[in-house]
Amino acid sequence: MNSLLKVGILLTVYRGDSPRLFMESVDSLLRQSYSNLIIFIGIDGIVEGELLTCLDAVSFKGNIRIINFQINRGLAAVLNDLLSICLKEDFEYIARMDADDISINNRIEKQLEFLISHPEVDVVGGCIEEINEQSERNGKVVTYPLTHQECFKFFRYRDPLAHPAVMFRKSFFDKVKGYRNEYRKNQDTMLWFDGFMNGCIFANLDETVLLFRVTDDFYNNRRNGFKRAKKMLKDRFIINKALHYDWSAYLFSFLMFIMTLAPPFLKKFLYRIR
Repeated sequence: MNSLLKVGILLTVYRGDSPRLFMESVDSLLRQSYSNLIIFIGIDGIVEGELLTCLDAVSFKGNIRIINFQINRGLAAVLNDLLSICLKEDFEYIARMDADDISINNRIEKQLEFLISHPEVDVVGGCIEEINEQSERNGKVVTYPLTHQECFKFFRYRDPLAHPAVMFRKSFFDKVKGYRNEYRKNQDTMLWFDGFMNGCIFANLDETVLLFRVTDDFYNNRRNGFKRAKKMLKDRFIINKALHYDWSAYLFSFLMFIMTLAPPFLKKFLYRIR
């Protein structure tokens, strides 16, 4: 594989992120088997204390670039600004990462190899394994469909890719002009929707590429609230109609609406058995 190919990795951080987990995430990227990469860290608003100390510590790394945004605008807006930098600097390959997850040490190499050998594919993901607050695996592996057609069918019910585990080819953003800034939640679902609507080709690797952090916050805050549930249902109806999904997609949308409104303990149980 051509080691001259540059890969940009987009990671955002805000004041609510854990300094310890942030450092674990960055370390997993610095230990990648493929080394020709630049980690773009976008700071979404003001950060202080230990997290700021951690950011200062990694800022001296040669392959890390930190971009400060003084106002907290949400993930989509920051990712769009980081994307603009990557595209202006002609990065052909752009990966995603969250500030509390851990990339498997050959993730970038494997995804890059796949995109090189499959020039028709615009974005590739992979399996994820769940970890807890202490970075211990809980035994759950989440798999995703491998081919584009399987991804399209899968999208009737759920996202066909794990957003923090993907690598894009630049061509994805030639077809889709980035994230929808107005979405503070569900921005990944709408990105996949825009991808399908604009002819992007999807794929996943049949192996784990990311350790995905699942904590109580995952159930208590990220997936709660009537307003969020209503917006997700409305978005799903738009997706189902535009992509001509059948009645089962609408039924599943209602089930997800109810699940979003469920108390955290029930949501946690349903998520574990799905």
